[in-house]
Amino acid sequence: MILIGPPGSGKGTQARLLSKRLKIPHISTGDILREAVKNQTQLGQEAQAYMEKGELVPDNVIIEIIKERISRPDCEKGYIFDGFPRTLTQARMLDRIFKEKNKELDLVIQFKITDESLTKRLSGRLICSKCGADYNLYFKLPRVEGICDRCGGNLLPRQDDKKSVVTNRLKVFKNQTKPVLNYYQKQSKIKTIDADKKSENLNQELLQLINVEVNPNGLPEKQSFPAESKEE
Repeated sequence: MILIGPPGSGKGTQARLLSKRLKIPHISTGDILREAVKNQTQLGQEAQAYMEKGELVPDNVIIEIIKERISRPDCEKGYIFDGFPRTLTQARMLDRIFKEKNKELDLVIQFKITDESLTKRLSGRLICSKCGADYNLYFKLPRVEGICDRCGGNLLPRQDDKKSVVTNRLKVFKNQTKPVLNYYQKQSKIKTIDADKKSENLNQELLQLINVEVNPNGLPEKQSFPAESKEE
């Protein structure tokens, strides 16, 4: 399964929730790149050389790291891609890997959200300088202005969340992913979800969508998707 959505659409949060519920790995390109660099694998060293220069890691390096990750035992019953593939080349390369492994992509979920909501979510974010807790000027204010509820640290905006930067990030995302969405649309793989809602409501909608749309081969049966309990 692939989750595609702009920065701030909530796909990372939902990927983690789905991973826990379906008991299959959540695979984020950023996470596995950092892991490969940290472990100083051959591919990690190649990726690091580009990252240190501030350059994009080439598609062929990314796809080889992805190929290694999905070959691990925990991916036997499936996995959730978060933010991958980012380019049409990556999508085509991924299809070749699926063909080699005699696997098939079940579903691509597109997270749709208005630019206005995204700008508020991203440009309004505040991060605690001590513990990393997150807040938002529009949706999640601290009890005391500028002070973290959890540890008392100072709350600071992220440099890449400035309004001008956010606008550019959204523009880049749209230009980059349009060919990818068109590619999967032609395969009739895409289902769209309205991401402009609370996380818990979005999660319930996603579970219902997956129950209906995903081939259950390797995934939990329909009855394995109970409603979220308050304890969770």
